[in-house]
Amino acid sequence: MANNQPHRIKSISEFHEFRNLPKPEHPLISVYNFEDLKYLNKEEPKSLMLDFYSIALKRNANAKMRYGQQEYDFKEGVLIFLSPGQVFSIEGNAELQHTGWSLLIHPDFLWNTPLAQKIKQYDYFDYAVNEALHLSDKEENMLIDIVRNIQQEYQSNIDKFSQDVIIAQIELFLTYAERFYNRQFITRKISSHQILARLEKLLHDYFVNDSLAKIGLPTVQYIADNLNVSPNYLSGLLKMHTGQSTQQHIHDKLIEKAKEKLSTTNLSISEIAFELGFEHQQSFSKLFKTKTNVSPLEFRQSFN
Repeated sequence: MANNQPHRIKSISEFHEFRNLPKPEHPLISVYNFEDLKYLNKEEPKSLMLDFYSIALKRNANAKMRYGQQEYDFKEGVLIFLSPGQVFSIEGNAELQHTGWSLLIHPDFLWNTPLAQKIKQYDYFDYAVNEALHLSDKEENMLIDIVRNIQQEYQSNIDKFSQDVIIAQIELFLTYAERFYNRQFITRKISSHQILARLEKLLHDYFVNDSLAKIGLPTVQYIADNLNVSPNYLSGLLKMHTGQSTQQHIHDKLIEKAKEKLSTTNLSISEIAFELGFEHQQSFSKLFKTKTNVSPLEFRQSFN
């Protein structure tokens, strides 16, 4: 595409047509099997953007997906969550060989229900794809049963209870997914600890050079980008292991550095504030007292 703009797909019906699938049985919700998706679109755009939610489990695909500046291949069965407006791309051979399924949910289906707002609070819709959800066989079967219930419900005669039943099933699916993500944080300790070790080194290197004075405190986005994870994933990981958000962790490291300067140098409070990236001494003193319950001067005097 000449203008490099993502190809936007506005409706589930349009998506089915784009992927050469049969017309959806419901305009706002659909389940399809990847076995029915034999070929990539002949003129596959460089990037795609959907106006609806997509939850997909793929296995053994001869294709790669790029999402959130990360590449992921589907050699293992993993569950990936996409929100409306997120850009992604699929690259692979024209003839696809993969198994799995996808659940598509248009936001209009959730309209005027509590889930319309609640679905935006699930962090895993913002995770980098390299932290997609890895499922055990038991977990996968549980989710497949729910997806089948959803499919059977919208294939049946629609009545005044149909939407409530499907919404309840979607919410159950998302709740289980949240539980499984928390399990993943615990069981994948080696990967998690490697990220935390890299975080510590990144903050140490940042704090020992002149970066604080030149550009101020590192942002959460800066830290996440350098660790190749999303800000939400990093925060979730830190909260699981330390009980603190990324921002709180950065502030704790800053206070450690401040204590070091207050106790081992003769720099004035304003000079220390400047070296730590604060434009105004008052801002530094306020944060220091919030974290330690004493002012920088009181902390220094306690050593005399």
